[in-house]
Amino acid sequence: MWRTQCPSTGREGHPPVVVVFNPGIRTGSQVLKNRMNTVMEFTRPVWSGSYHVAGGGYGAEERDGYYDYDYADAIPLLFTTLDRLQTSGPRTAVWWRCGHGQWETLPDALANPADHDAWYARDEQRRRQRDEAEQRRQQEWAVEREHWAQEPDPEPEAEPVPPCERCGLPIMGHPGEDAELAPPEDGRHGHSCRTDLRQYPTLGETLFGRRQRSK
Repeated sequence: MWRTQCPSTGREGHPPVVVVFNPGIRTGSQVLKNRMNTVMEFTRPVWSGSYHVAGGGYGAEERDGYYDYDYADAIPLLFTTLDRLQTSGPRTAVWWRCGHGQWETLPDALANPADHDAWYARDEQRRRQRDEAEQRRQQEWAVEREHWAQEPDPEPEAEPVPPCERCGLPIMGHPGEDAELAPPEDGRHGHSCRTDLRQYPTLGETLFGRRQRSK
């Protein structure tokens, strides 16, 4: 019914209801505070709205949510006092919105900082931060790949040289040996063994002579 009688407020929920308390000269500050708290507690189901957990978006660790004031048919409930209105006027921070917990100006008191729009703005901020972090990772990977591409290819490892067939030592000989005095390399014996084989031929070589072996 109120939608046919009142213009749109542009906010979730019903039009606000304002309660003006008149402490008078006999009511002290504590009595007034108790009276306001009593009204606030009795009307909590009306103004509190409903909380929805919406999460922090894909891949987010934190949980987040918002208050729905429209679907819950919430009525914004504002408190003020007659002396505050008379002293400071309605355009100053003389309004106490149930659920906000502080004195505010009327526009701030009527705002819903914890509604779906506020959650959506936070979620968009989280999404932008994730996109920026992913973009930085991609740039770092591109720089690393470029660095790898500029490095020279490693030299192939040399094939292992077989040991001497006669003594089992390295075929290249020991340090200090004079390779020039040894017989030519045969690919099978080291310097010393080639020298020994030339000086002391085997029985077969003595009887039948030395045969040329292919390397």
